[in-house]
Amino acid sequence: MISQHTTLAFVALATFAMGFSAHPRAPQTTAARRANLLWRAQSSPAASSGAERHLANIKQLTAGGENAEAYFSPDGKQLIFQANLGGASPTACDQMYTMNADGSGKKKVSDGGRTTCGYFYPDGKSILYASTHLGSRDCPPRPSFERGYVWPIYGSYDIFRAAPDGSNIRQLTKTPGYDAEATIAPDGRIVFTSVRDGDMEIYSMNGDGTDVRRLTNRPGPDGGPWFSPDGRQIVFRGRPITDAKELADYQTLLKQELWRPTTLEIFVMNRDGSNLRQVTRLGGANFAPAWHPDGRRIIFASNSRDPKGRNFDIFSVNLDGSGLEQITYNETFDGFPMFSPDGKKLVFGSNRRAKTEGETNVFMADWVQ
Repeated sequence: MISQHTTLAFVALATFAMGFSAHPRAPQTTAARRANLLWRAQSSPAASSGAERHLANIKQLTAGGENAEAYFSPDGKQLIFQANLGGASPTACDQMYTMNADGSGKKKVSDGGRTTCGYFYPDGKSILYASTHLGSRDCPPRPSFERGYVWPIYGSYDIFRAAPDGSNIRQLTKTPGYDAEATIAPDGRIVFTSVRDGDMEIYSMNGDGTDVRRLTNRPGPDGGPWFSPDGRQIVFRGRPITDAKELADYQTLLKQELWRPTTLEIFVMNRDGSNLRQVTRLGGANFAPAWHPDGRRIIFASNSRDPKGRNFDIFSVNLDGSGLEQITYNETFDGFPMFSPDGKKLVFGSNRRAKTEGETNVFMADWVQ
């Protein structure tokens, strides 16, 4: 969730799994380099061995195409995820699917347009996802790279609620501009990313789409929000842009429904947007944060350990920024991690074991504390 969950559970799992890993990392600032060196110094000896010591019995749940952003139902028995089974075809589009936690019972629950960022309501009786199908049932065009490496932020994305089988779909957001990357608190409050006010900011609303409130207010790509298990805090990825030239470029692209991703860090704030504080200072792209069920740790994806910025792995960190630890050691993309409600399983997307270039699949592992 970007994504978010973009997101950054953002607009397409292909964007993350292939695009993110294919673009060079922006140069790090001196402060970022120092933070990265400190992180390396703090890393545990066990982590430096390269063994995925926290993961056991890794199981591949999907096969073929581009599958990612798999998130648990409240009872841990099901997953909702997005998949593009058409590969690189210009007409191929991500659709929303559900499946059992063992990979069985796959079912498509969306129809038309491009979808992203699925999530279960706390009672398990509804699902939530973003879709462009009201703008057109055809897949929206992918951007050219005339402006360099950019991501689409489709203004036709809105957030919808539906029954778990995809029926009884209801539109929750109707404001022009990108609305996506939604997750839900235990009490049903939704947090999401929107460009409705001209910038990429974080908002919350009731489970039926009413009482929309803006939570962030700073120039830059804030998004991918996720409520803590107790619903009192929100973790997200972002970066305030202070350089005038960079800000002008960012704003110009955003008006064209585009974004050029560069450095991102992990932040936490209270449910109402207060007490915003920065968790990571790593440089590179750090995104897709989610919570451990104990509410004291965050798990996220990062390319900050790859000098070329091409390889993403999964990391965990305490809320105060201490205890940074690398979880996956795979030479391709690992991202979009989420713990099961009981903390015993970890689901994530990965290019590992891919039979064709760009193939991304959903994996499940037992979590070894």
